[in-house]
Amino acid sequence: MSADGALQRHWPVPLAVHCFERAAEINPLLVRVFSAIRATDPGAARGNFYASPDDLLRRIELPEFHELLRFIAGAIQTTAQQANAGLWPPGRHDLQLELMGVWFQIQNGATFHDVHTHGNCSWSGVYYVQIDPVAQREKHPDFGALNGATRFYSPMFPLLGGAHIDMGNAYLQQATLDVTPQEGELVLFPSFLPHKAMPYVGERDRIIVSFNAQIRAPGGDQLFRYAGT
Repeated sequence: MSADGALQRHWPVPLAVHCFERAAEINPLLVRVFSAIRATDPGAARGNFYASPDDLLRRIELPEFHELLRFIAGAIQTTAQQANAGLWPPGRHDLQLELMGVWFQIQNGATFHDVHTHGNCSWSGVYYVQIDPVAQREKHPDFGALNGATRFYSPMFPLLGGAHIDMGNAYLQQATLDVTPQEGELVLFPSFLPHKAMPYVGERDRIIVSFNAQIRAPGGDQLFRYAGT
């Protein structure tokens, strides 16, 4: 415990941004591959929004795509170690990291992906393959800096509807975090965290890769026994 009167902060939400060094070389190829998948998908709806099935792990055999997956796996490993520092037991861990699903999304024409979370995983992420430059996006007369942004919602957000808001809990009032997309950046976040792809209008489509990941221990994942009541 902290000293008498010292402020304690509990249950922080970890979020990390990683940069893919080979993005400039590999992203244009991914754009062509994803566009071909969309064009040949008999179930693709017309319009400015498209989400692929989450089976890209078995559908795309290109070495460049697998290089991106290795980068994603390494970023997840690094971020999970940092987030769980002091909680994982000491010593070497034979942990198994598995991507449970990988898919891509394409949007334009003011389309968006509404608020949602990801299930059956501990970590999720969004990798920005293609989007107009920030300065160009911000010129949109209505969306401005939010044009194509990824918005995250505080876990406290659902509580604010019934909360008494005053200066005493001002720390709750900024309940969203807007991440400005940049090509080649990967944003990792806990799968429970609500998020949204804001409306986007641009000369080029906003294209992202998303995924779900589990990190399991062969001997079981429970570190703390449930207390009796």
